Amino acid sequence: MSGRTLYDKIWDSRIVAEDAGETLLYVDLHLLHEVTSPQAFEGLRLAGRSVRRPERTLALADHNVPTEGQSAGLDALFDPLARAQLEALRDNSARSGIEHYAMGDPRGGIVHVVAPERGRKMPGMVIVCGDSHSSTHGAFGALAFGIGTSEIEHVLATQTIRQSRARNMRIRVDGVLPHGIGAKDLALHILARIGVDGALDHVVEFSGRAVAALSMEGRMTLCNMSVEMGARAGLVAPDRVTIDYLANCPDAPKGGTLHAKMRSWSELHSDWDAGFDREVVIDGARVKPMVSWGTTPAQCVPIGESIPGIEDFADGAGRLQAERALRYMNLVPGTPMTNIPIDQVFIGSCTNSRIEDLRAAADIARRGVVADNVRAIVVPGSAAVRRQAEAEGLDVIFRSAGFEWRDPGCSMCVGMNADKLGGGERCASTSNRNFEHRQGRDGRTHLMGPAMAAATAIAGTIADPRLL
Repeated sequence: MSGRTLYDKIWDSRIVAEDAGETLLYVDLHLLHEVTSPQAFEGLRLAGRSVRRPERTLALADHNVPTEGQSAGLDALFDPLARAQLEALRDNSARSGIEHYAMGDPRGGIVHVVAPERGRKMPGMVIVCGDSHSSTHGAFGALAFGIGTSEIEHVLATQTIRQSRARNMRIRVDGVLPHGIGAKDLALHILARIGVDGALDHVVEFSGRAVAALSMEGRMTLCNMSVEMGARAGLVAPDRVTIDYLANCPDAPKGGTLHAKMRSWSELHSDWDAGFDREVVIDGARVKPMVSWGTTPAQCVPIGESIPGIEDFADGAGRLQAERALRYMNLVPGTPMTNIPIDQVFIGSCTNSRIEDLRAAADIARRGVVADNVRAIVVPGSAAVRRQAEAEGLDVIFRSAGFEWRDPGCSMCVGMNADKLGGGERCASTSNRNFEHRQGRDGRTHLMGPAMAAATAIAGTIADPRLL
């Protein structure tokens, strides 16, 4: 009998029942936010059902919250739909006995930033949320994935989820990442290599020396972007880095309880003889600062290169996609990436809004001031990140350089709140998606890491942070 992968081990440990090719999995942690949960609670009400395990559920307001004036509470909301969603989350949580971090709560912020920093997830868990970037939590050796509204209702009622088993994929990153290269660069490098469907219907395990050297923040960024590769989820096996991170989280087990759990976590790795349906090997030493030019995260190049031409794509579908992307982005093939002017810069999102990201951006911001033609905002991923950044003086650095320092939330990543691009505006963004209209109607998004975003704000054009 061959060995099992990390995904196999987690999956097998959470099976409740199997039927007709599908498996009923136990859910250890269910995360909710205001946009995808109201219909699920209404379905429970109409069916006369209650929440099965409220203590294994956590609700946060993040997608539709304003990033200014949160101290005013709901009075800070001018959008009636956003207000209704936040009120519904508050009321549904209260009725069901679910812990709820409302807008302005000192524990609050983006769900995929808060749950890890609180220590609410553990290796070996199954974690679900009505948001595709739930894959973030796989950085802790947990099986985490996004679900739809009907599935949210099912989990609320049963604490289980019906799933079909995915295939196994391993992406091994050998060698050492060059100085100044972050997890976002690595994620975009992988996307440029395998494409947005390169991991379709797989759970991806990231491994190798370069991945082991990443901080937990970096691993979360990598797993966050796994869904952009088409993966159902991303995983990194837990190790000492994981344990040291959890030891400092307020809600994580402490003392003897933590040590007891650590013994079980020692088995959470792929066996040496485990079989993978697909394997990709990346040379970490070859990764460069990456930036997107098109309308998928895979349409990206190293910062020192130029916009590709239609003829650079071998197949017809690739040429059609590139032609459409160039037309929407209003770009000319052959233009150096560093010649592209920017209107707005957004540093934030569940991909790059943790303290490590803000430190990287501040290190660049201290070297200049925001260009006159640019509006730049920095949105911490949580209230805790905001407090830590202010304790370190990062907010002073940003403000002195001309960046706006905001309250926590999803902000411009999703374009559901007040932070949006105007028609035709071009944005340097640390978020995870750049498809058409993502950050506002006719808005044009270039994905990059936090250091490059800060350098771009200063230069007024897409810029190589290494030059600063």
